[in-house]
Amino acid sequence: MSSRLPQRLSRLSLERLRGMRRGVEKESLRVLPGNGLALTPHPVALGSALTHPSITTDFSESQLELITGVHASADGCERELIELHQFVYRAIGEERLWVASMPCTLPADENIPIGTYGTSNIGRAKSVYRMGLGHRYGRRMQTISGIHYNWSLPGLSNKEYFALIRNFRRHSFLLLLLFGASPAVSSSFVEGRPHELLPLGEGGSTMYLPYATSLRMGRLGYQSDAQAALAVSYNSLESYAGSLHGALTRPHPPYERLGVCNLGGEYNQLATSLLQIENEFYGTIRPKRVIRPGERPLHALRERGVEYVEVRCMDLDPFEPVGINAQTMRFLDIFLLHCLLTDSPPDDPVEIVRLGQNQHRTAARGREPGLALDAEDGPVLLLSWAERLLAECEPVAARVAAALDDERYPAALQSARALLHAPAELPSTRVLRAMHEDYGDSYVAFVQARAQETRLQLLTLPYPPALQARYEQLAHASLAEQQAAEAADTVPFETFRQQYLAPERLVA
Repeated sequence: MSSRLPQRLSRLSLERLRGMRRGVEKESLRVLPGNGLALTPHPVALGSALTHPSITTDFSESQLELITGVHASADGCERELIELHQFVYRAIGEERLWVASMPCTLPADENIPIGTYGTSNIGRAKSVYRMGLGHRYGRRMQTISGIHYNWSLPGLSNKEYFALIRNFRRHSFLLLLLFGASPAVSSSFVEGRPHELLPLGEGGSTMYLPYATSLRMGRLGYQSDAQAALAVSYNSLESYAGSLHGALTRPHPPYERLGVCNLGGEYNQLATSLLQIENEFYGTIRPKRVIRPGERPLHALRERGVEYVEVRCMDLDPFEPVGINAQTMRFLDIFLLHCLLTDSPPDDPVEIVRLGQNQHRTAARGREPGLALDAEDGPVLLLSWAERLLAECEPVAARVAAALDDERYPAALQSARALLHAPAELPSTRVLRAMHEDYGDSYVAFVQARAQETRLQLLTLPYPPALQARYEQLAHASLAEQQAAEAADTVPFETFRQQYLAPERLVA
């Protein structure tokens, strides 16, 4: 145990722990009853994807993103996520939400529709950015979906948030092991791509790795060879901002060759730099700050500091109706507090490489008996390291339980510890077992059935008319707000693009 954890924990007041806040962003593909990607536009009944506070799209027009507000309890967060799903399912008719992180059977890359956000400059910029992502990484990769968990604690300094982030990066393998739920993919996803997956069953429709936990977080997921050269330092806000600043302002030769526009004058991408905008930087966790209208995220961080962290490594759990439950959120609260309260030495380029290797190893082989990860002083058995981390979390869970008068926090931790000793109950194992026992080793058939069961389950929950009316009002208001944004533009898009990307807008 970190020598200073008990002391730091005792100094963390119960009042501050009661101020802990969380929220969820959840991505899901819209699919047809027969499995294929729904190629229909974002339903008007859901409102404007540009301006709705809770319902938008991620990369694709077919990829919903549902965003909860900020909640004082995990139960409240889960409740809002359920309500959002209840409204969405009523608005999308016979379509389903794909309940797994790795996508359904996809059309040809160029036929995956990119998100559209209207004719305003900011709406066009969002689409052009996605066009750039498609050129840089392929559209298939962008259809991978996940859960983002946003978390804050009152009174934390930038220094403390970055200490938490460094430890999270060191220990996030534990989350891949406990909650990874993407050990298999449709063979259409890897068609024409180099990969190390094996065929599952006789049909050839499913590819997998026998001990994988989260292919989404492995080499087939959100990875970029270009970004891999970025040794982003998390030792301070200044070092982090400096790393991103360079990636946002220096031209990257392959993207320069692509050009901002094609020969016909259509936009290929927003910029020729390694990162078009801040959100393009991939990572298991990000420091975040709510931005003002038109503000660059990096400017907001530099000027006003870190407000919360965004955990980005959680798969959709196909066995949970909304992809995550309150018990998992409570475990994440404990885990993040542990990352905050334990010693967090500075990172360096050697460690950054090692952490990337540990992530890929756990994603591809996390359940392999005897698997070792690389620690600073040599190989360590993954299970031994995981057991030590969970043991260190015990006093944290007890302290949170006392602050919130909620014994479900220690129960969430005990559930996680039980999973370590019952690998057959890990989500990734359960997915493979269900596929084999009930769906002929077919990934698509398994997720399709879970999607239908989930839809029916959520549609049968109590749904008061006032809830429908509230979300209808939000949808109508967002459409009006989009129209107002389109009417308010005063400069051509190219002028807007150049002004938005100006390097001086990144500094405080």
